[in-house]
Amino acid sequence: MSSTGPSGGRGGDGRDQRDGAAVAPPAQGADPVATLTAIVADLTELVAGARTGPLGGGTLKVPRDQLVALVDELREAVPHQLDEADRVLEDADRVLGEAQAQAEDVLSTARARAIELVQREQVVAQAQARAAQVLAAAEADAARIRQDADDYCDRRLAMLEDVLEQAGAQVRAGRERLVERALERSAERAD
Repeated sequence: MSSTGPSGGRGGDGRDQRDGAAVAPPAQGADPVATLTAIVADLTELVAGARTGPLGGGTLKVPRDQLVALVDELREAVPHQLDEADRVLEDADRVLGEAQAQAEDVLSTARARAIELVQREQVVAQAQARAAQVLAAAEADAARIRQDADDYCDRRLAMLEDVLEQAGAQVRAGRERLVERALERSAERAD
């Protein structure tokens, strides 16, 4: 277990102090589930190693500085998850914007080409038919580009959803284990 050292909590440089050594906050791009899992594991170990309080009833004596340091880490890790979600959404918006701009360019080019065809063709009916075909093809391309952008955004959001669900499951599992340990200790004291 990486417990907080005697200095505990935050160091003068704003980084976590564990066992007297500075621990940098999670690096950008670090595995968010692993970060949250590590913090929950530290909390679990801290509580598991705590002595029972003099009043009994499941009360534990946990070193305040260690608990505060781990809660601070959780506070820092969760915004990193939200920042990652924001980055994914910004990336999705950018891709969608680029796809829409590309689709508009395709449509604009198709319209210009359609007008050019109408002006060059001697037979108006033939020119209109060709223009309609070009425009239909351009609209089909634009629809495909938009669909591809939507599919990309959906895949990225699904990946983010999986990461956040895994993190939530890890937190729930850690909390359930803490409750189980408290019940086991209560049962042992009752015996």
